[in-house]
Amino acid sequence: MSRTKKDIALNIKLKALLDNKTSKEVLDSFIEIIKSNSLINDIKIAGFGTFANKVTPERVGRNPKTGEEHIITERVKLGFIVSNKVKEQLN
Repeated sequence: MSRTKKDIALNIKLKALLDNKTSKEVLDSFIEIIKSNSLINDIKIAGFGTFANKVTPERVGRNPKTGEEHIITERVKLGFIVSNKVKEQLN
């Protein structure tokens, strides 16, 4: 089961005893901080994990229906590496 922003905002509301609007603003602010600062360098949150940029090289892609090839340009993706503490908690 996946979690939506609405679910996460509701959890923030219940844990921090905030109203709906404030909890949504907290979540949106957190996401915006991650997005804007990840362009500069990696973001490490102790005991949680690290957000890091990864460059995927240019490659050839194919349309599965027609088999037609086209070039997929180089892209920068934001990845997440889970901390060992979280891994231990999950296992």
